Amino acid sequence: MRELAIQLTHKPGELGRIANALARGGINIKSVAGMAIGNQALLRVIPDDIDGARSSLTASNIRFEENELATVLLENQAGELALAADKLASAGVNLHAVYVIGLDGDLVELAFAVDDVKKAKKALE
Repeated sequence: MRELAIQLTHKPGELGRIANALARGGINIKSVAGMAIGNQALLRVIPDDIDGARSSLTASNIRFEENELATVLLENQAGELALAADKLASAGVNLHAVYVIGLDGDLVELAFAVDDVKKAKKALE
């Protein structure tokens, strides 16, 4: 699974600009996270079609960074995120973002954007 990280200016219309570029390419967004600090913003998107999303953003002259994600399926209960975070920390993995990518009964699936995806995948096994 891969994500696209897009740096934006914190102003009205920026989310719409990205969403419209993806929509024009017929790209569905599986998960999204965003945050603004001061006049800057960062949007992180997991598209259903990474190749199509890459093409759509490039065609709209939108710069992005592409990253592989480490995924894990956890019990949906208190302390599970803490355990996963501790495993990543113990492996020396720095966390950039976390997404909820699925909920099914008592399970939750998370995707982590990290500085070393191989180490993260091994730590989360």
